[in-house]
Amino acid sequence: MIVIGAILLILGLVTGLGILWTIGIILLVIGLVLWILGAVGHAVGGRRHYW
Repeated sequence: MIVIGAILLILGLVTGLGILWTIGIILLVIGLVLWILGAVGHAVGGRRHYW
């Protein structure tokens, strides 16, 4: 999710499409939150860690 968010962020920046920029930021933030929650030991989606 972090990688997809970063790719959409870059594509939105290059093409100038605001929707890709917005979706990229949202996916990047969600991916980082899930990664941090998994790293501290909280179960994310029934798993003890998030890849």
